[in-house]
Amino acid sequence: MPDIAPVILCGGSGTRLWPLSRETYPKQFVDLGDGKTLFKDTVSRACRLPGSMEPVVVCNEAHRFYVTAELYDCGIASGLVVQNSVHEDNAHSAQADGPSGTACRYARILLEPAPRNTAPAIALAAFALRSGDADPLMLVLPSDHAIGSEAMFFEGVRRGAALAEQGHIVTFGIAPTGPETGFGYIEQGQELGDNCYRVARFVEKPDAQAAAAMLGKGGYLWNSGMFLLRTSVYLQELERFAPGIYTACKKAWQGRKKDYAFCRPDKDAFGACPADSMDYAVMEHTSLAAVVPLDMSWSDLGSWEAFYQVGQRDHCGNVSLGDVMTEDAQDCYLNASHRLVAAVGVTGLVVVETQDAVLVAPRDRVQDVKKIVSRLQHDQRPECRQHRLVYRPWGSYESLATGERFQVKRIVVNPGAELSLQMHHHRAEHWVVVSGTAEVANGDSVHFFTENQSTYIPVGARHRLKNPGVIPLVLIEIQSGAYLGEDDIVRFADVYGREEPASVLPQEAVDSARGAK
Repeated sequence: MPDIAPVILCGGSGTRLWPLSRETYPKQFVDLGDGKTLFKDTVSRACRLPGSMEPVVVCNEAHRFYVTAELYDCGIASGLVVQNSVHEDNAHSAQADGPSGTACRYARILLEPAPRNTAPAIALAAFALRSGDADPLMLVLPSDHAIGSEAMFFEGVRRGAALAEQGHIVTFGIAPTGPETGFGYIEQGQELGDNCYRVARFVEKPDAQAAAAMLGKGGYLWNSGMFLLRTSVYLQELERFAPGIYTACKKAWQGRKKDYAFCRPDKDAFGACPADSMDYAVMEHTSLAAVVPLDMSWSDLGSWEAFYQVGQRDHCGNVSLGDVMTEDAQDCYLNASHRLVAAVGVTGLVVVETQDAVLVAPRDRVQDVKKIVSRLQHDQRPECRQHRLVYRPWGSYESLATGERFQVKRIVVNPGAELSLQMHHHRAEHWVVVSGTAEVANGDSVHFFTENQSTYIPVGARHRLKNPGVIPLVLIEIQSGAYLGEDDIVRFADVYGREEPASVLPQEAVDSARGAK
């Protein structure tokens, strides 16, 4: 098999799987149990593909630290999470082993300045890969799909690679198991050999009658949204059929900037780019489209009903995750994240519990969760945007409790990592070390604290937290003050090159916070 560059598209707004996913925490990062996520599954599968090159990840800026953390869990360096060892100039020499036998390698992370759908995202990856004489095949993979058989997928990629080397733009079609109305369809055309076909046409999401008619006729596949193609061929066809996208993305790439572990295309140029999907911009117009059928289980897990369908059911037809008890309950999807969920005498429900929200809906109405999300957005409620677990370049924090003039967080700092040198105008902080060693700069002094020890950071004091050890530092932070927002941070120095927030909060923001208390 030829060398193939995986391109992993990591967009998504996190609305259809609310409340477990959020705008800043979309479904590909949601822990599905035992640390498993769709993003990590996609990355690991791509890296196990024979002939796989270093992956390129295209993601939204708001998700960049989730991406680096998940790559780290996969044994893949991004120049950010492997402290003092891997940067862009020496990442290729990393030799540590990752999980599942995947060699530790380096990933390039491209940050979309704004969401513009899949055609521009793939164009950014193509420009990144098309440097000098390099012109690899690229395998475009959404980061939020569940695939049943890795062996069948690899075999399909092998067949598709032969077509892509001949200049075809290959998409992968899933053998349908029923008249699904939530997917697009591909009609198979002329056979190209080795169970591969030209694309006769694409069919948008049909109604139930049209879907049943296509299955009865035969020769139709579900459109998976995965592609395999030569980098130069994509850019050639994109320039031909969507010149506005091509020109804007080329200009954005030429104006790119390196930001520590990330590559940032020019914001203004990319902002002027038309938004369009790969299918609409290129595939429906090109004569080079080919499809490789894949006879395997597959789901884009776009709803809680999809999670129910792929889940492990008990003798009553229930799929239960977390601390769940049932009594005379049938055919339910029950997901408990933080506390006991008990279901009695109910049928066909979805119940999803998180620390700050609970969803209850009939299984046949879960698509309407987007209506709830729209109302939350209209009311500017944090439950639609922010997840309690937030990743940062140094580690993560989780909000545990919030009340009048106080907030409690659990903070995890990676080995060798450090927070910025900073101060707060409106809050003081108490830190209690749970495990590991903390190096704390507080004013002009530096002290070390270990398990069960604590320290206090007054309002206005310059301070920095660092983990000098080889295991994660875990501590509890108790904030107190009139305003506890994340924008009350003044950074004086930051090894991650983050932009400094405003040094003084607008007085109206402080007054508003006080009034809300």
